[in-house]
Amino acid sequence: MTANISRRTLLAATGTAALAGSAGLTTSSYAGTHGASGPAADPGALLRGGWHPSRAERALVGRWARDTWRSLVAMTDERTGLPADNIGESVTNPVRSGYTSPTNIGGYLWSTVVARRLGIISPQESLRRITQTLTTMTKVDHHDPSGMYFNWYDEATGEVLRVDPDGTKAITPFVSSVDNGWFAAALMVVRNAEPRARRLADSLLSKMNFAYYYNPDARPGLGAGLMRGGFFETPPPDEETDKGNHVGTGPDVYYRKFHYDTCNTEARIAPYIGIARGQVPPEQYFATYRTFPDSCDWSWVEQRPVGVHRTYLGIDVFEGTYSYRGMRLVPSWGGDMFESLMPDLFVPESSWAPRSWGINHPLTVRAHIEHGLDDAKYGYWGFSPASNPRGGYSVYGVDAIGMDPGGYPSDLEATNYDKGFDGCREGTNPNPTYGDGVVTPHAAFLAMQYAPGQAIENLARIESTLHAYGGGGFFDSVAVKSGLIARRYLSLDQAMVMGAIGNVFGGDVIRRNFSVGDVARRVRPLIAMEQFSSGLE
Repeated sequence: MTANISRRTLLAATGTAALAGSAGLTTSSYAGTHGASGPAADPGALLRGGWHPSRAERALVGRWARDTWRSLVAMTDERTGLPADNIGESVTNPVRSGYTSPTNIGGYLWSTVVARRLGIISPQESLRRITQTLTTMTKVDHHDPSGMYFNWYDEATGEVLRVDPDGTKAITPFVSSVDNGWFAAALMVVRNAEPRARRLADSLLSKMNFAYYYNPDARPGLGAGLMRGGFFETPPPDEETDKGNHVGTGPDVYYRKFHYDTCNTEARIAPYIGIARGQVPPEQYFATYRTFPDSCDWSWVEQRPVGVHRTYLGIDVFEGTYSYRGMRLVPSWGGDMFESLMPDLFVPESSWAPRSWGINHPLTVRAHIEHGLDDAKYGYWGFSPASNPRGGYSVYGVDAIGMDPGGYPSDLEATNYDKGFDGCREGTNPNPTYGDGVVTPHAAFLAMQYAPGQAIENLARIESTLHAYGGGGFFDSVAVKSGLIARRYLSLDQAMVMGAIGNVFGGDVIRRNFSVGDVARRVRPLIAMEQFSSGLE
């Protein structure tokens, strides 16, 4: 496959794939319109009108979904209904990690909804599994004033971990904004997709107050603030924190000093939910950076952005973009698919925001394809944080479309791209030579909404040629030259696979059940007003 094919066929808006249904894989149709002009004009039009999978492709993706679900079942404790963070290669005799998180639990819940929608499990089994998990969550220890959950639990008992998941040191339980965002997102899906579990889901969701994370003073003088990374209920002995309470009532908590200050990150799911529920002001959305400013004071990032200033809700926004292979796009921190596209599993960002995400998401997918096939010449594509084939966990991405100066590399050698900051500093490695590329299958699944045929072909070759596949579906990552495979399954990554298949082949089952009610009323007009500077150069 060449870049020319990518250029002709890739740029599709959210949900423009009209998928024929068969054996539980049903038609998906999310019509989107684009009103941008100039360099950002409708890059999705080339595929609008529908990609129709063949019977063989539907059968192939159906098998992937069934095997992926098998890994999630293997991860899940039979008594608590909580999934482990990860298991090894075996799904028949799984060795569970001994810990889980609110994100993992949420991923299992929305995967159960998908499994039912695709006919993998019965409605009765779906209800039983969802009820079991939610019932456990009504009993686990959590930060009661905010209704939020701690970062780590023992999946077999539901007890809060007070030793880190590696078992190496004592920890103070942390209450993460993004992890609770994904759990709340799952509850919002469940309450609509499974009405028989609505009361139980609502009993958890109604207590969750995202105002605890919103710091109105994080960007003084701007007119809006930022979301905190999270807080501790009690002060940690080894970390400086900000004592306080952004809600103004109840006991103080101990905030981590970190804020999410960039827009193109998976963490935007938490303010989306907070805005939809009236807990976070809509101006927060525009307080995050699209890129950091184009002045030499910010020259430590990967490249100098180009863009214009626009005002939304009284907030001045620099609509900066990065350049890569003839594209201009809003970067994420690491240039990975997870940061850019995981929120899009829930919010139909491209169709709701055609002048911003509707341009940026397809370009992100195109950048991954061209990086893997034409720039680094790996022969495969799709890069996101995942298990390292050599052991442990690492971050992967297309470094050129990320802001991180250290880079999210796309290979085992951690090759760093640095273009330099025009007029301020020279680049250290503007033309890198790449080594043993590491592709992560869940990243290609996230891209399926935008490049369905190419994603399926890429994944089919990862299975058949690289053999990065087992009884629970795709292994977490594979190094394309050495053939090293991370032979384990991560519940979050498998849940992203299920969510992507559920949207593309299951009638937008995740988006359709999330993006209703207050989400549609408050989030849709908010993101619709923005125009990125993204487009083709």
